Amino acid sequence: MKKIYVNEQWCLACHLCEYYCAYANSGLEDMVQALKDKPLHPRIQVEQRGTVSFAVNCRHCSEPLCLKSCIAGAITEKDGLIVIDQDKCVGCYSCIMACPYGALMPSESGVMQKCELCATNSHGLPVCVQGCPNQAIVYEER
Repeated sequence: MKKIYVNEQWCLACHLCEYYCAYANSGLEDMVQALKDKPLHPRIQVEQRGTVSFAVNCRHCSEPLCLKSCIAGAITEKDGLIVIDQDKCVGCYSCIMACPYGALMPSESGVMQKCELCATNSHGLPVCVQGCPNQAIVYEER
């Protein structure tokens, strides 16, 4: 199964992946209008730790701690992907505390969200991969 991986040495901390991700998940047609009119919430984020910048996203772990820690039963695994049922999520943050990567974050409404491996474009790539100017984000099977 293909997953998103980030080469931390190549990440420029330009945050473009966040903009592409937020736009892809906004459901809006025009990116400029989306960025202008609506507070967008990306499902990937760029962090800086010391001198290294890197993108944080869900790794869809083989033994996910977020799934084990969810008290509401909102997190399940389907076809190798971790899925959060927004209707069941109670916003307790237990999955955030359990995730070793810091890949989960609360949405505007307080429920948890993560990388959902957005619909791929004509090149067969998620938008964060396609939009990364330094090719620091890859979509491959390892």
